[in-house]
Amino acid sequence: MALRALTLLSAAAMALVGTVPLAGSASAHGSVINPASRNYGCWERWGDDHLNPAMAQEDPMCWQAWQDDPNAMWNWNGLYKNNVGGQHQQHVPNGTLCSGGHAEGGRYDSLDAVGAWKTTNITSNFTINLYDQASHGADYFLVYVTKQGFDPTREAMGWDDLDLVAQTGRYAPSQNYRINVNTSGYSGRHVVYTVWKASHMDQTYYICSDVNFT
Repeated sequence: MALRALTLLSAAAMALVGTVPLAGSASAHGSVINPASRNYGCWERWGDDHLNPAMAQEDPMCWQAWQDDPNAMWNWNGLYKNNVGGQHQQHVPNGTLCSGGHAEGGRYDSLDAVGAWKTTNITSNFTINLYDQASHGADYFLVYVTKQGFDPTREAMGWDDLDLVAQTGRYAPSQNYRINVNTSGYSGRHVVYTVWKASHMDQTYYICSDVNFT
């Protein structure tokens, strides 16, 4: 009798567990993973070793970001603003483009820091890979590249420092999006700036990826 009661209790517990969403699913969003966004790259390189003091010398821009707010890396897929209404320049002032205009109460402000962030090598024709864990879809993507001659290691980035190099239409909900970008005339260090307008609501992501055109 006791064994039967225990079995029924276990079954009820399992049924209850089945009604609880997995932890973190409500906050799951996305970001550019290649060329890696600043905070995704810091999480990818140091997430398993983020307390290592060697980071200060080996990867100083990531070091200052981890010191400022580790949640900016753990939540690398949550850099967005709601209710922008397409007015990107009004909601994301110059000098704050990489933090999405102090998104999430300033959690990502360290991403605006000027310095030699680690870069991804790309060619003039490259592909942006964006991971969308929640399958939000996209109304559009805007892809910018910093103007030739602009040095992101010495100057904060503003909208006037960007060239629009790609503008897409809608993408159906998926977890992986690929945006093919064709450019010319760029060499050396740049920032690729991706604006992703999600489809599920008025929610926009602002993503800085440091690159080296080879």
